[in-house]
Formats: sequence, C-alpha cells, structure tokens
Amino acid sequence: MNVSIPDWTAEGVLPPVDAGDPTSLNRSPYHVSLLDLVEHFGTSKERIRILDGFLRYRSGLHEAGLIQGFQWLDGSYMEHVEAIEKRSPNDIDVVSFIEFPSGMSEMEIKTHYSDIIGLTRNSRTLIKRQLMVDAFMVPLNRASSVDLVALSTYWYGVWSHRRDRAWKGFIQVSLMPDHAARARLDSLMGQEENV
Repeated sequence: MNVSIPDWTAEGVLPPVDAGDPTSLNRSPYHVSLLDLVEHFGTSKERIRILDGFLRYRSGLHEAGLIQGFQWLDGSYMEHVEAIEKRSPNDIDVVSFIEFPSGMSEMEIKTHYSDIIGLTRNSRTLIKRQLMVDAFMVPLNRASSVDLVALSTYWYGVWSHRRDRAWKGFIQVSLMPDHAARARLDSLMGQEENV
C-alpha cells in the first residue's frame, strides 16, 4: 500500500518514523508511487535531471524484462541538501530488489544483466556517470532467506542514518513500469526548458 511522502524534518531529512506514533507501520522505507516521487522531488532543474536518469535506468531494467520487485531510494536526493548543505544533489542511490526470470543461473544473470543493473564496478561507474544513479542490486529469488535478511538489514542499516549518525528515512517504489510518472516528468522537463 502506498503512502504519502512525509515532509522533511527540520534537519532536512525524511523522518525515520511517524513522530506521533513511533511504533506504527508508517515508517521508513515509505512505500510510495513513482508518480508521487516525481511530483514530490521534481522541484528543480537538477532534481528533474536526476529523476530523468533514474527513469531511464528503470527503462533499461524493464526492456530487459526485469519488472518484478521494488527499489529503495536514498542518498542526498532524498534529503533537502539545498538547505542543509547549500548544494544540489549529485545523484540518487538505488538498491533494486529484483526477481529474475526463473531458471536463470547466476552466470546467465551476470552475462545478460551486468551492464544494465550495474553488477560490476565498471558498469556501476558508467551508470552513475551517464544516468546519475548509484546502482546496487539484491536478487530476491536467487538469495537464500538468510542472505536476503542479511542484505536487507545491511542496506537498511546503511540508509537509516546520515554520515553524522542522525536517523533518517528513505523511499520504496515498485519496480513495475509507471507510464504516468514518465509523462509527468516529461511535462516538468518541458516546463524547465520554457523558463
């Protein structure tokens, strides 16, 4: 179920939990629609450019048949860095939790999807340079349950805090294609060009 993206805290981050009900399920990662993500964060030329790279990254995954799963989004893009650090975000950090086609071996995944997902250091660097996406991946149906818990815990632990150790929240979106989000971003890009 999708929720609304919460406002940034006074510290310029998404809240890690609902301050009014800290034990509720309304907490990070916030499950939001891709359209809401575009609407909420497409507020400047730089942010729109990063969103465009992110949606192009997703298109590459979709063209390869990778549509099952979800993505966690974090980094300076999810923070109000314009206010707290007096700069624009440089990229968006993405962990894609992907269900690969059944019957595919690890070698086939590396052979067919490495450049699209960013499985190697070189492909990750290229994706970051071309699309402004710092890409990571967790294979949902290729990892053991123990490994899946360990990887999820790792990423949650890394992303639930800023480098200064302040708690913060992050976003989750479905990996399924969302044409309305692309159309809305194209509209925002057109508005930016006319300014």
